[in-house]
Amino acid sequence: MPKSKGTIGILTAGGDCPGLNAVIRGVAKAAMHYGWKVLGVQDGFRGLVENRVVPIESINVSGILTHGGTFLGSSRDKPHKMPMGGKIMDMTEVAVANYKKQRMDCLVCLGGNGTQKNAYRLQKAGMNVLTLPKTIDNDVAETDITFGFDSAMNVATEAIDRLHTTATSHHRIIICEIMGHDAGWLCLGAGIAGGADVILLPEIPYNLDVIAESLLNRRRTGKRFSIIAVAEGVQPQQGEDSDEEKGSKKKKSPSEDEIFKQAKVNGIHLVQEPVASRIARELQTRTGVEARVTSLGHVQRGGSPTPFDRLLCTRLGTKAGELLAARHFNCLVAVKGNRCEPVPLSKVAGKKRIVPTDHPWIQTARLVETCLGDRTV
Repeated sequence: MPKSKGTIGILTAGGDCPGLNAVIRGVAKAAMHYGWKVLGVQDGFRGLVENRVVPIESINVSGILTHGGTFLGSSRDKPHKMPMGGKIMDMTEVAVANYKKQRMDCLVCLGGNGTQKNAYRLQKAGMNVLTLPKTIDNDVAETDITFGFDSAMNVATEAIDRLHTTATSHHRIIICEIMGHDAGWLCLGAGIAGGADVILLPEIPYNLDVIAESLLNRRRTGKRFSIIAVAEGVQPQQGEDSDEEKGSKKKKSPSEDEIFKQAKVNGIHLVQEPVASRIARELQTRTGVEARVTSLGHVQRGGSPTPFDRLLCTRLGTKAGELLAARHFNCLVAVKGNRCEPVPLSKVAGKKRIVPTDHPWIQTARLVETCLGDRTV
């Protein structure tokens, strides 16, 4: 066994996704290979603030490659804005103090955009950090792909495949709501792979009349069902009104989003109608065709990682081990083509990778006559 080079901590933060255990395994095994002592921080950044740390040995990561979730636990708590005893407090200094108390040389953070920003804040506070790109949304900047995306896309694609059966049997419009607030990678990939007839993305504002006409055109050509893949963060084109709003001559009132934002400011919790439900209601009115909605929700985050993600996680984890051995800290381990490479965290934090409107996948969708809600095919 090589002489100890020091101590690293590993934590998983933000939402869970397939591949976290696989990455923990890859980082830990590679780090141990290079002589590092490995500690697991429980429940994300909260565990760091509360100093809940456990040693990780080879036996602890044996057999976890195929397991979903994270055996370390996760949370969405941020060190600089952490709920503590009913108050929101800046616990950055406590996090740094516990990092030093555990004699860590580097903290490896597995997470998405929020985790990248939180890790960068800790870097600026004096800690050495290393991050790996995790999110089913595939929207971390400076990397070609994130782990968890392929697994979630498989789940969403299988759901669309299954929805074809009932849509065909009952001659319905079926809308499948897929995760993705700001970036439509998951909806676009699963929509193309599942043969969705309409794909609606946050990056391309939609027009209900355009969608309705596309659906009616399908009926005219003898296609008696339609599948619509909708990312949860989609927005209508500016000035796009519902049928209810078009029939009203009253003075313009605040939009639904504005109402909910103001309610949040005032500490009032309102339950907003899911966007897919609103779209289904409007399209049923416009087309006269029965519409139904399926929201996949957290099903997309669960289960065992795909072989692609297992391979990707192992590659990212072992590259992290190589960077640790070289004491190359304060970076994201990114995927660039066929290689895993370090990217300074300053270039990643606070940025998102959304779908460019000229991306090849967009062109692919249009060429197979998929309506993207902005114009007729």
